[in-house]
Amino acid sequence: MKILLFGRNGQVGWELQRSLAPLGEVVALDSRGEGGLTGAFTDLEGLARTVSQVRPDAIVNAAAYTAVDKAESEPELAHTINAAAPGVLAAAAREVGAALVHYSTDYVFDGSGDRPWREDDPTRPLSVYGRTKLEGEERIAQALPRHLIFRTSWVYAARGGNFAKTMLRLARERTELNVIDDQHGAPTGADLLADATAHALRALLADAGKAGIYHLAAAGETTWNGYARFVLDQARQSGQALAAGPDQVRAVPTSAFPTPARRPHNSRLDTARARAAFGLSLPAWNHGVARMLQEIL
Repeated sequence: MKILLFGRNGQVGWELQRSLAPLGEVVALDSRGEGGLTGAFTDLEGLARTVSQVRPDAIVNAAAYTAVDKAESEPELAHTINAAAPGVLAAAAREVGAALVHYSTDYVFDGSGDRPWREDDPTRPLSVYGRTKLEGEERIAQALPRHLIFRTSWVYAARGGNFAKTMLRLARERTELNVIDDQHGAPTGADLLADATAHALRALLADAGKAGIYHLAAAGETTWNGYARFVLDQARQSGQALAAGPDQVRAVPTSAFPTPARRPHNSRLDTARARAAFGLSLPAWNHGVARMLQEIL
């Protein structure tokens, strides 16, 4: 089997290179491309040619425009990368008989209520980022029946920047931190997403009836404030010298940090459908964060 992976240097893309390798040959591209192939999502014709040249059995798209606030001032670029390009990939996948895996976000919802979002709940994105990701979903669904779309939230990895690293840096510099306590979700490791993707892709290739949209995130829930407190508690236990510990993390509302893009207050995702369809057991969010901290501390 041949798998064409886009976004290889992102947090999820990096982990996918590992998790997909046992399934077959992985042709992994970043935005620069190589060997006459392009991974630039602003080059729509080039993306279609790349799929045609590689003729993969499956395409996994881990590339996206994820600068949520910047998207408010760059809506056309966000639309090209998050909506138009996935649609092109889906059409190209149909032409060569490939399946497509794509990642979306809880930002397709408006963040209201306090129960986890289900796949069939009404979508009402609050931002350019959310609207373009939703349109990407719709274009894929219209063009290609054999697809998997995974909505996830609060993604992190040991590689690259992440919320935990920011909190650790600030806790070494300051004696008190203000962290939002009215947004709820589950920090989800890129490694967990990648491993679950490999399982799901294998299932899809054996049974096209598995196609569709799924919510995929770590189990449990917290707030950004609870996340920060957990990170600093783990750091203290490992002997890190911090000016601010978990008890110095003050709870503040979202309104304390105005941003160009509105954030959903409720990012909880109901993962029952994915767990049932693919036989997944999703670990609690804190287990993955603790493991990541062991790597970076």
